[in-house]
Amino acid sequence: MKFALHKMGHRRLLRVTATMGGILINVLWALLTNAYGLPVYLDTTGTMLVAMVGGLFPAITTAVLTNVVISLFNGEAIYFGFINALVAIYTAWFIREKKFDRIKKVLIYIFSLGLISGVVSFFIQWGAMGKPHIQSVNALVEAFALQYNLTDAVSFFIVNIILTILDRGISFCMALLCMYFIPNNVCEKIRNSGWKQRPLSLSEVKRIGSLSFSTAHSLRIRITAMLLGCSTALTVIMGVVGVTLYFKNAKNEKGDIAVNAARFASQVIDPDIVDDCATYGRSTKVYDDTEAELTQIREGINGVDRLCIYKISSDGWLVAFDITSNEDDRHEPGEKIEFGEELKPYIGTLFKGESVEAVESNGIRGWVMSAYYPIIDNSGICTGYAAAEVSLKYVSDYMWDFMLRVLFIMLSFYILISACGLWVSGTGMVYPINSIERSVEAFINAGDNQRELDEAVRNMRAIDIQTGDEIEKMYRIICDMALNQTEKIRSVRRFSEETMKMQDGLIITMADLVENRDSDTGAHIQKTSEYVKIIVEGLEKKGYYPEKISAKFKSDVVRSAPLHDVGKINISDKILNKPGKLTDEEFEIMKTHTIAGREIIEKAINTVKGEVYLKEARNMAAYHHERWDGKGYPEGLHGEVIPLSARIMAVADVFDALSSARVYKPAFPLEEALDIIKEGAGTQFDPKCVEVFLDALPEIKVILSKYNQNV
Repeated sequence: MKFALHKMGHRRLLRVTATMGGILINVLWALLTNAYGLPVYLDTTGTMLVAMVGGLFPAITTAVLTNVVISLFNGEAIYFGFINALVAIYTAWFIREKKFDRIKKVLIYIFSLGLISGVVSFFIQWGAMGKPHIQSVNALVEAFALQYNLTDAVSFFIVNIILTILDRGISFCMALLCMYFIPNNVCEKIRNSGWKQRPLSLSEVKRIGSLSFSTAHSLRIRITAMLLGCSTALTVIMGVVGVTLYFKNAKNEKGDIAVNAARFASQVIDPDIVDDCATYGRSTKVYDDTEAELTQIREGINGVDRLCIYKISSDGWLVAFDITSNEDDRHEPGEKIEFGEELKPYIGTLFKGESVEAVESNGIRGWVMSAYYPIIDNSGICTGYAAAEVSLKYVSDYMWDFMLRVLFIMLSFYILISACGLWVSGTGMVYPINSIERSVEAFINAGDNQRELDEAVRNMRAIDIQTGDEIEKMYRIICDMALNQTEKIRSVRRFSEETMKMQDGLIITMADLVENRDSDTGAHIQKTSEYVKIIVEGLEKKGYYPEKISAKFKSDVVRSAPLHDVGKINISDKILNKPGKLTDEEFEIMKTHTIAGREIIEKAINTVKGEVYLKEARNMAAYHHERWDGKGYPEGLHGEVIPLSARIMAVADVFDALSSARVYKPAFPLEEALDIIKEGAGTQFDPKCVEVFLDALPEIKVILSKYNQNV
């Protein structure tokens, strides 16, 4: 266990070292290009290198952390972190699926990566920031636009893609150069450093990945979704809180500016000229001087977009002065303006000569904060109002810009979180669990095949899961359980084999007892057993009776063959060993050995539960004298109604009787015995059994020679 932990720590150190090395390479190139104002960045070199050496997750980590570090001396870099992350994803995928084994593939990789990165970078810089953030790129864009008579946006789009393709090409070449100096065994160790088990092949990873993502409730998807959901919720909450607080403070600040500007203007203007200026306008002697003074106030107070002097009337404002930078929107003296919807709740207050502070409106003049302060003469009478407007549009623009920049920043971290979720859940849970599942499935499928069981246990132990948690504990328990089960099956098999040998010995002993009562059978049970084996194997080779012949059937028939004449134990020695021909009465008695044999074996079947092979022994004992044409005994069965084992035994039994000497006859010559068997095909014997028996003539001769027969 200590060795395994040490090994895992060494692997983790390799992965961290590779990641830190990639970040260092990226940052050094970024420092260099930033110092000299180069139009390329080369800050993806380390990302590509780590993707080649360590795979997806270390590469994404390198990409995101690179831009975090670079933002310390180049603030705009933080917004491009997710482009670097896309480079990591694309490079890792390209290496895994396509390989860099041909120049054509390398060019496709560089061009496609540069195009994708360039388009995304264009939308960030031009769409969100308004222009390129590097001066040398600005100069190139201006020169390109002037040379080809293009707009700045089109020019930047083209120039940015060209520069990005160049950047990715140079970065890739440098990454390959670095790869050249890293030993292959080190690369392999780094690549396999994230595994918490035996590293899986690409095909195994794809298989497990497809199974995982096709599952309705995939563990990887749930964990990743949970991480992303929590991150998104936290980002949204913090963003909403931040924007809300900022907007509230911004509105209060703009409201204070409007109030101060309106108050200052009401104190500066002469109350007695408001009525004349609203009635006679610019013809009033003091109009120009007063307008100039109000203009200085508007321009002197930062943020004020409009400063007006109004005379209030029953149905609206009567303009005396309108100081604004927008000439097209200026109201002339004497012009009547209706009260806006935002002022209707304050009309009573206005007619009382009281101030109205920080009213928000969004109308024809845009989104503004307005303040109204009364102009009081020496008699305490309100002669008009000073109104100041401060625009909130740039606050709104800032909020959208803020949220867009937050989105760009968070995209890279979302990618990192997703990769982390997939990596941790994959290497720590999904891959180990699926590997255990596959090994357990192989163990189950092995059944009672000892060789396959041993192989399944070896493969299971070779997974070598080292997650250090409950999964590893479960894996160890399953390994021990599988090993113990295999050993128990091995012990049971040994006991079963010994039991079968004992049973076979008992069968042979019983058959010998019967045979020894017959004075001239001459190794009958041995020869018939071998003939039976020849016939049943011949039927299998030719594909006859495939629904019946199986490995178990063959074993049962061969093992049961010696018992086919067990019923003769009920036949008296006088009849059994009679040297001459049996009388009709004696032959009827002799025929009863088939029924007696069936009864004896049925008693054994009822006594020894589950010994299915005895069923074939019963069939052979009872029906091996049945004929194909139905003229046999004891029941007169015909054709395939006769059990297959009995049809096989019929050929073997008759051939041995013909080819062996008896007290009542000499042995037939081999050719004559075979002719008799051949003639019986389709009448006495199953034609297929006769066919395969005759095809095995060389083997028959070997058996006859073995038992000292004349061939």
